[in-house]
Amino acid sequence: MNSRTLFGDIRNDLLAAALEFVGTIVFLIIGLGGIQAAATSSSLLAAASGTSSGAQSANAVASIEQLLYISASMGLGLLVAVWLFYRVTGGVFNPAVSTALLLVGTINPVRFVLYCLAQLVGAIVASGILLGLTGGPLVVTPSLGQNVNPAQGVFIEMFLTSFLVFAVLMLAAEKHRSTAFAPIGIGLTLFSCHLFGVLYTGAGMNAARSFGPAVVSGFSHDHWVYWVGPFLGSLLATALYAFLKHVKYWELNPDQDVDDYVRPLTVPQSPVQRLTPRTDAVPRRPCRARALSELERRLAWPWPW
Repeated sequence: MNSRTLFGDIRNDLLAAALEFVGTIVFLIIGLGGIQAAATSSSLLAAASGTSSGAQSANAVASIEQLLYISASMGLGLLVAVWLFYRVTGGVFNPAVSTALLLVGTINPVRFVLYCLAQLVGAIVASGILLGLTGGPLVVTPSLGQNVNPAQGVFIEMFLTSFLVFAVLMLAAEKHRSTAFAPIGIGLTLFSCHLFGVLYTGAGMNAARSFGPAVVSGFSHDHWVYWVGPFLGSLLATALYAFLKHVKYWELNPDQDVDDYVRPLTVPQSPVQRLTPRTDAVPRRPCRARALSELERRLAWPWPW
């Protein structure tokens, strides 16, 4: 690949990266704003009861309701942002997803670098906007929970990120009849992963989402976990996706992505009938597409009869 091929579409790459920057801001203002609101609400309730201990970290969840609120904020935030920008930039918003898309050949290296830069800068801008809008300390930076060591944190982040990246690859990168609804599945994946990960790692799952708040509010000694874990998760999801493509997964369970297919005329056989050999083959019903073609042929002018 020479420089002319590599930078042949640089104008569109730059424009897509600029819009990816905007989309990342939209996603993180909604998602991180919900986390900040949950922490503020918990702080206010604690102050009213006289047990206030100041601002909480992203994984200091006081109740199951707060956990659901944080998870819904991130999941719905990603769902909305991806649905808005899916036809514009692909709605990536995550360097781990960008890495996977590069490895499977969906984006070129130049767009990969520009996307990663746009996501990181967009996360910083979104965090700064939240700090200015909400007032008080920004408490959306993920950190390891109690009794969670860095190795556990890396593997939790790796597995959770792999689930999210695999959802993107199978629902969005892999084209099918329900691709238009991929944002729903991707948002629900992030929501469900947060239900598990918030208490243990803060559910970073995105180096940009972890890096932006850290730039604004300060880095912790375990910040590297939120780079290594998502990167390994991206590789794991890409490897699984490549394996499925290698074994031609669509042949393992066929006719799952079509509206019309050939069905037998007979009812399902009983176990005894399955063991009894039959010599009379039952003709298969032609599909609707062939039936319509035959009808159109008969109605065509001049009429054959």
